[in-house]
Amino acid sequence: AKPVAEERAEGIVSSDRITGVRTFFTKSHAGSIDFLNEQITNWLKNNPGIKIKRTNMATGDIVGKKTEPNILITVWY
Repeated sequence: AKPVAEERAEGIVSSDRITGVRTFFTKSHAGSIDFLNEQITNWLKNNPGIKIKRTNMATGDIVGKKTEPNILITVWY
């Protein structure tokens, strides 16, 4: 019997691969959250070819002139 040839997955590129990442952040109060929503919406409108693969949301302190709690949204596309 002849050995069965193994198929190799090398060289096959998935069209679902993550090709970029974008992080948005803002202070955690109502006005800033509205601005964050507007930023994300405008970014998506200006980049219609982007297919979002994954998102993540975290909260934490951002250090600047003073340390303040922020909301961070990461979009992988």
